[in-house]
Amino acid sequence: MTDRAQLVVLAKRPVPGRVKTRLTPPYTPSEAAELAAAALDDTLRAVAATPAADRVLALDDVRQGPWDGRARGFGVVPQRGDGLDERLAWAFEDVHRRRPVPVVLVGMDTPQLTPALLQRAAVALRGYDAVFGPATDGGFWLLGLRRPDPALLLGVPMSSPGTGRAQLGRLREAGLDVAVLPSLTDVDDAADARLVAGLAPGTRFAATLARLGAGAAG
Repeated sequence: MTDRAQLVVLAKRPVPGRVKTRLTPPYTPSEAAELAAAALDDTLRAVAATPAADRVLALDDVRQGPWDGRARGFGVVPQRGDGLDERLAWAFEDVHRRRPVPVVLVGMDTPQLTPALLQRAAVALRGYDAVFGPATDGGFWLLGLRRPDPALLLGVPMSSPGTGRAQLGRLREAGLDVAVLPSLTDVDDAADARLVAGLAPGTRFAATLARLGAGAAG
């Protein structure tokens, strides 16, 4: 039986001009937001289909809007902090404070995520202190912690090719036993989008990309 960790999705509201800006061009800001919304929907579906102690959406803007129905069944907490390291650290802290069980956190950039991968991460936390999912761009797509501590994240340089290496190093320097999952590709630019859609053709993301084609700006 799977240990029940809390599953957290760290996300931005899919607002044109605020998300997936590296997709423009070839896509317009509105099209990039559509792709972001599709990726987030796929992520939420995968999380919803995975056994969990709780499911939480850590959102950059918690004001209600028409998009909120997509997160039905999720608790919603506001992100806090400035840089990504702070937003990650405080998301772990806030969720764990509410319910002191292990926490597995993912972003909204890997719509190829599956319940099987999430379940594998939760199971890993039976015997390991942390679980780490590296991304092919040098970052990471998943981080799970049995006992979250902001010091494990604060000050780690984010959004660079060395982010994953630095984060994994921070965990190991703290004496944690870390399980490492397979690498996944984040959707950062149009080439990533095409690659991920090909890997996960049944996703809403892939369907949205096919509908948009090369992008109206292309």
